[in-house]
Parts: sequence; structure tokens; C-alpha cells
Amino acid sequence: MTIRVLLADDQAMVRGGFRLILDSQPDITVVGEAGDGPETIALAREHRPDVALVDIRMPGLDGIEVTRALAAPGVPDPPRVVIVTTFDTDEYVYGALHAGAAGFLLKDAGPALLIEAVRAAHRGDSLISPSVTVRLLRQLMPARDPAAGEPGEPGDPHPLSERELQIARSIAEGRTNQEIAAERFISLSTVKTHITRIQGKLDVRNRVGIAAWVWENSLVDGD
Repeated sequence: MTIRVLLADDQAMVRGGFRLILDSQPDITVVGEAGDGPETIALAREHRPDVALVDIRMPGLDGIEVTRALAAPGVPDPPRVVIVTTFDTDEYVYGALHAGAAGFLLKDAGPALLIEAVRAAHRGDSLISPSVTVRLLRQLMPARDPAAGEPGEPGDPHPLSERELQIARSIAEGRTNQEIAAERFISLSTVKTHITRIQGKLDVRNRVGIAAWVWENSLVDGD
């Protein structure tokens, strides 16, 4: 199956470079290029791509607004949106994750990671660069309010079972499905089943939403 990709970036050179890299792969084809937010939405609705690589800063509508229009909960048949950014600490990326983005990629990540980002998003593996994603979520985790107590303390109510919480923590720490299966001595299909249930309980679209929930609630093991 060929993965259909839409490129959205206000710099023609960036789009051209991405197209050369992606079109060189036998299982990927670029179906369109957009230079601003409104054009991205229009082309996505016209071409129905599997994956959209969306710049976080574009004229007209930024990447967050575009992601919300294309992939927010409730949008039928959404593409997998991967936000592309220059800075891994950009607060706009965090907003995009909540808007429904499947993950993000640094512009200087290199051709191999760009290709893997598209393939990973297409198969539903949203944490494209685990170490960078974890660092971003850690830096943008909201400060704790002493008056409100410590979120995530033992006994705090949340919808997940103990096994689901363990898997959610592993996702937030950047583990792949294969790593989680090996660590927990369970099958890959069981991991996928747990992740589907976790997404339903937390009302999030993907793994990034799970990771954000864990970090927001200070439920990551250790420091």
C-alpha cells in the first residue's frame, strides 16, 4: 500500500527537499504541497492524504489551527498529522498535540527519520522521536500548585487499571510497542489492545495524547 503524503510549509525549498526524499521511497508518494494554512486544509480535503507533514508556523492559519481542523476528535476520516518544527521546546507543538497531532519531527532530523516519521505515523506509532518527545513534555509539564496537592499521588482517582497505567507510563517514557511487550512479558497484540483501551478511557486519539496525560498528571516513574 502506498502512503499518500501532503506537505505543508511556507518555504518552497523545505517542501522541495521533503518531496525529493519521500518520493524516492517505493511505498510513499507526495500528493500535494501547500504554502499556508488555508491551502493545507483545502488540499487535505481534496486529496485525502494518509499523512500530513505540517509546519508549525505558516501564514493564514498556524499548524495548531490546521491540525485542529484536520485531526481533532470528531473529525471524520482524519489524516495522521505530524507537526514539523525547528525547535523541540516550542510551546506550539504541545498545543498541536492536544489539537490531534500524531507526533512531531525536527526539520534537521535528516532523511532517514523523515521517512520513518511518515511510516510510523501511518501505522499508528505516534512518538516519532521518543527522546525528544519526552523532553518536550517534561519541559512543558504544568507547574504543581502546592495548595492543590500533588497530582498523581498514590490513591488519586484515574480511569486506568494498574496494567494500563504501567503501559501508559512506558509510552510517556518513549518506549515502543515492542519494548513494552518485552518489558512486560506480553505479546505485541496485547500491548496494542491495552493502548486502544487506554485511548478510549482517556478520550485521546493517539499515543502522544496518552503521553501528554501522563506528564500532565505527574504519573511518570522516578524524577
